[in-house]
Amino acid sequence: MAQVTAQLMAMVSVRDRLRARAFYADVLGPVLGIGAPAIDGFGDQFPCGDGYIRLTELPDWQPGPHPVLGFRVDDAAASVASLVAAGVDMLIYEGFGQDALGIWHAPGGSARVAWFNDSEGNLLSLTQQG
Repeated sequence: MAQVTAQLMAMVSVRDRLRARAFYADVLGPVLGIGAPAIDGFGDQFPCGDGYIRLTELPDWQPGPHPVLGFRVDDAAASVASLVAAGVDMLIYEGFGQDALGIWHAPGGSARVAWFNDSEGNLLSLTQQG
């Protein structure tokens, strides 16, 4: 059987494609290394790391309560500071014990995680591995 090489493509549903495209390109792009999108009649495909993020417009889309996309970063505090400077509000969950930046420190120092919403209300996260 021939080996197939595949790249990950994360599919993210959005209500407003133009608004979401601007958020991913102009806000997240410079902070998280998301490249310029390829645009077609059905969605916007952003290169990110070794894969892609594809935004697809669904006018009646309602975001759920769980993360749909996460980014692994080298420095959670620096990434959070850059996102906040770009106008992103980090989410604070009561009882999680997050620090002043909104970063949760996993027991034993294995990871640092922060959460935020994209322009469409999708829950996103960033993680610094221990």
